[in-house]
Amino acid sequence: MELSQVLAALQGLPPQEQEELKRLALDETKAMAFVPNLGPQTDAWFSEADETFYGGAAGGGKTALLCGLAATEYQPALILRRQATQIKGVEDELARILNTRDGYNSQSHVWRLPGGGSIELGGVPHEVDKEKYQGRPHRLKGFDEITQFSESQYRYIIGWNRDALGRRCRVVATGNPPTSAQGMWVIKYWGPWLDPSHANPAKPGELRWFTTIDGEDVEVSRDYVGPNGERPRSRTFIRSKLEDNPDLMASGYSSTLEAMPAELRARLRDGDFTPDEGDDEWQVIPTRWIKAAQARWTSTPPDLPMTAVACDVAQGGADKTQIQSRRDWWYSAFTSYKGSETPDGPTVAGLIIKEMRDRCRVVVDAGGGYGGDTLTQLAHTDIDCYGFKGGSGSASSTRDGMYGFKNLRSQVVWQFREALDPDYGSQIALPPDGEMVADLCAFRFEIRPGGRGEQVVVLPKEDMKEMLGRSPDKGDTTVMLFASNMGGLKRPKAAQERRDQSLRRLQAVTSNAAMKARLRGKRT
Repeated sequence: MELSQVLAALQGLPPQEQEELKRLALDETKAMAFVPNLGPQTDAWFSEADETFYGGAAGGGKTALLCGLAATEYQPALILRRQATQIKGVEDELARILNTRDGYNSQSHVWRLPGGGSIELGGVPHEVDKEKYQGRPHRLKGFDEITQFSESQYRYIIGWNRDALGRRCRVVATGNPPTSAQGMWVIKYWGPWLDPSHANPAKPGELRWFTTIDGEDVEVSRDYVGPNGERPRSRTFIRSKLEDNPDLMASGYSSTLEAMPAELRARLRDGDFTPDEGDDEWQVIPTRWIKAAQARWTSTPPDLPMTAVACDVAQGGADKTQIQSRRDWWYSAFTSYKGSETPDGPTVAGLIIKEMRDRCRVVVDAGGGYGGDTLTQLAHTDIDCYGFKGGSGSASSTRDGMYGFKNLRSQVVWQFREALDPDYGSQIALPPDGEMVADLCAFRFEIRPGGRGEQVVVLPKEDMKEMLGRSPDKGDTTVMLFASNMGGLKRPKAAQERRDQSLRRLQAVTSNAAMKARLRGKRT
């Protein structure tokens, strides 16, 4: 029952009964430091889920929910913002609930409560900062503005959501819809509630159970037991609305939200997870161009020869080997392999050959060294293969001729942007893959002075890893696939040696034939 319905029912009662209900409510709650608002905030408070995402519109009482749970129910508690400088609002909310700042150490950001519990506040501005929380158990792991965190930070930190006394533990994340590629992972993580294309959608507050199988999230039944006895964890999403927060509604905050630009208003006022993401000023490829390319995609490839296959190689580790093929303007879905499944060059080469059709070209990322062995193996089997080294030089320029490029990576990413431009009749069709979208949206650029004038510089892959919390392997594979027919790609040494040998054999055969012809001429 929503707050508006409760208030309407209350107003329908005789005045005497209204006053009696108010008196009873005050008697029941006067000893409580925090009382959740009726409606979604109460639903989130009492949710049985191991991991609850309470979010949507601004002003729904998201920070208050985290602080209330931490102050009254679950200690020790940890409440995080991405930037430590952002915890001022959390400090103020806790002080309001506790009606004091006694016990708070502003240097360590730890709040000692009279009953012996504690609440820790902190930030994880950089990807590696998640390791500060390794091995530190908390009954409540709270993430305020979850879409500002990377998925790997979230997964890593909740690994220590436990209690030595066996009491119930919870993870609660709050936030608005994502406004950048960095936060798009939440739509996949809470897919049954947030992804409109999900095959089995869930209602707000409904529990779903998930486990990890071969490194992937898999939805399972509540009674599932893994091979080592592990049990699944439950998730839910509960949508917050400004209307469910009467105090903030009375302040006129809705007028502030209504005055925002349309794209922000859809997220912050309406809590809409479906609009196009607000693009960063220095984002290379506009999100709407990527989504337009996805709208052109069909699961059945066109009746065209395969143009190329591209591969980003992972040999061991947490990253995955990504393989994608192309038929002119149509780009396939990805074939992904865990790093442990692709430990060496021959294995990856075999998987690429399995994907190939029509004797097409192969492009392999050779920038990090992992692709070299794969290219050697492909070259020895006479495959038309090339290595992509993003740090190589570029002699090309932007379509308008205004800027050069710092290196091949900058050239390829920018020219992929140009190829997606709908004003130039782009036909490119990209698969419906959320990780690929996030990767492509994560490319950022700068304009810097160069040797021959100003240059486009696409920022390093390390910056993208910091933003996404993982390697942008799918995005890299797609832009390499686009570059398959460009100059500047490097033929592996083994392939060049094979071509030279073939040329020498051809020359020898031609020379022998010419000599025999001359001898026959002399005899006659």
